[in-house]
Amino acid sequence: MQRRTFIKTSTLGCAGMFLARPFSYGEEISQNGAEPPADDAFRQMISELLKDWCDGMLRVQINEPGNPELHGALGCPSCDWIHGRCMDAVYPFLRMAQQTGDEKYLDAGISVFEWSKNVSMPDGSWTVIPDPTSWRGITVFGAIALAEALYYHGNLLESAMRDQWTERLGQAANYIYKTFDTAFTNINYAATGAYALNLIGEMLDKPEYLARSRVLANEVQAFFTDPHKLLFGEGRPTDRKSERGHYGVDLGYNVEESLNGLVMYALREKDEEFLALLNRSLENHLEFILPDGGWDNSWGTRQYKWTYWGSRTCDGCQPAFGLMADVNPAFGAAAYRNTRLLRQCTHDGLLYGGLHYRTHDLKPCVHHTFTHAKPLAYLLDHGSHVPVINDDAPLPRAISDGVKYFPEISVWLAARGPWRATVSSYDWIYRPGAQQASGGSLAMLWHETTGPIMTASMARYIVVESNNQQPNPDPEDIALTPRLETIRDGKWYTNLYDLTAEVDYTDDSEAILFHVTTRLQDEDRNTFDPLSSKYELTYRFDSSQVEIRAKAVNTGARNNSTALAVPIISPSGERVSQPSSDRIEIFKPGGTVVVAANVPLEIRDTERDRSFNMVPGVQAVPIQAMLPADGTGEVICTITVAK
Repeated sequence: MQRRTFIKTSTLGCAGMFLARPFSYGEEISQNGAEPPADDAFRQMISELLKDWCDGMLRVQINEPGNPELHGALGCPSCDWIHGRCMDAVYPFLRMAQQTGDEKYLDAGISVFEWSKNVSMPDGSWTVIPDPTSWRGITVFGAIALAEALYYHGNLLESAMRDQWTERLGQAANYIYKTFDTAFTNINYAATGAYALNLIGEMLDKPEYLARSRVLANEVQAFFTDPHKLLFGEGRPTDRKSERGHYGVDLGYNVEESLNGLVMYALREKDEEFLALLNRSLENHLEFILPDGGWDNSWGTRQYKWTYWGSRTCDGCQPAFGLMADVNPAFGAAAYRNTRLLRQCTHDGLLYGGLHYRTHDLKPCVHHTFTHAKPLAYLLDHGSHVPVINDDAPLPRAISDGVKYFPEISVWLAARGPWRATVSSYDWIYRPGAQQASGGSLAMLWHETTGPIMTASMARYIVVESNNQQPNPDPEDIALTPRLETIRDGKWYTNLYDLTAEVDYTDDSEAILFHVTTRLQDEDRNTFDPLSSKYELTYRFDSSQVEIRAKAVNTGARNNSTALAVPIISPSGERVSQPSSDRIEIFKPGGTVVVAANVPLEIRDTERDRSFNMVPGVQAVPIQAMLPADGTGEVICTITVAK
């Protein structure tokens, strides 16, 4: 693919708007305020989706003028608290007011900003909930939203109100200026802080903010892995290494938040060298998007927030990948397909937290909607500065064949025929108990006609961020990750907790074969006899089927009642049949998934007809097969898709 030279304003369409110039409110409106042309499919899609989301947020906005503690806030259908970041909605509301001329959106934006006084602190920060002791780092996201609302749509406000908002923006920017560095907390804050201070520094004519933004951006450039330039630092301390020498990397936060901020900063600064680094980083992050637009964050450090379309409290991948689409058209295809997936997961104007949240009768958290609405407003406000975006360019995972290994995270991506798979032994743990895919597990299995067939969840669903995760409504918690497991003395032992699993593979062009050596451990990494014996897992992929084999390596594992769990993603309503003890069929719109084995297969009893996991928000048929009790045999399980 031919690459263009970075940042020549005569050739890079989006660079021209970032030239230094005097700031005036709403200066882009005459060019970009109108509806997009009907023949521009991407802009039309994001315009319609943004309106749908704004209408959904309007429906949940609290209208109690006599109660300033609530009036103007966005009520959350799923959570028992007000999300302090709902003020972020000020930007999409003002964009929609400009786009439609309907004052109800302007009133909504003004009301949600006025409500934000309930989370406003004397130091200029905002808090994550109406509690002065709660987290204040989220100020950077509110500051960006407020700055962009003023930058593009400040002309909608009366001058006194505009001055008041601008003064409040300055207070927030001062907090960021004094507080943020790469050691402050996770790296996404330094990355977004660089953009925030750059934009606000121009708006408020604050050279010190511009200088600080450049320092932050320069320091962040040390946080890219070798050899694939994945952004690391999603966990504290940001430079901590695991036992295997890995840094903390989270796909969701990178593609939906940090890389956005860095790309937008680098374009404003016309920093060609940094943009070249970001281009390479985007290319390698792009390897993890599935052909349907889903992000495969089965392995990331903050997987506890993973939903199939991205990360629950981030903004979305659209700015970084959309703005760089003229450098690599596949970036635009990623933005397009992910937006289409967001639309698929939207019902009654609100974005649901996974493919099957609605199927499982879970209510949506409004946080997903007001954060993901902002990047759509941003792209619409950039109008003709955004390259032409469509889904014609092939995504890497759609056309790949073979194995791509990411040694800096011990993750392998496999592709053969219609199958796409992820294997992980990544050992960087965000917090005790917050266990993403590891242990040599098959973290993702995807088929071109059915979409996701198997995927990882947290080993055990725990709430790491009490203000940012929905509680599990079900009385049971069943992992989705394919695994070996057993219960001994009331404790659960599984390879998912083994951070020392060894993985290798071969590829003879006909089939890809992974070999995994692992142990069964409990949540505290304890192993005891007879569970000290090692186990072997093999995954074989050819164009017709996937085969999973599991066995104990020696007789120390006798009589341990170990099961191979192979949960198959399936929403309620899909027909499930078991024509024989060793065969289960699941009928999907794109084909029938057939699970067969050399031993009897069982469907685990659940409270409902499906198990459900909050991460990544899907239902499954929890199939399992018992290993021979004498420890001398193996389970052989095959998965095929019949059209």
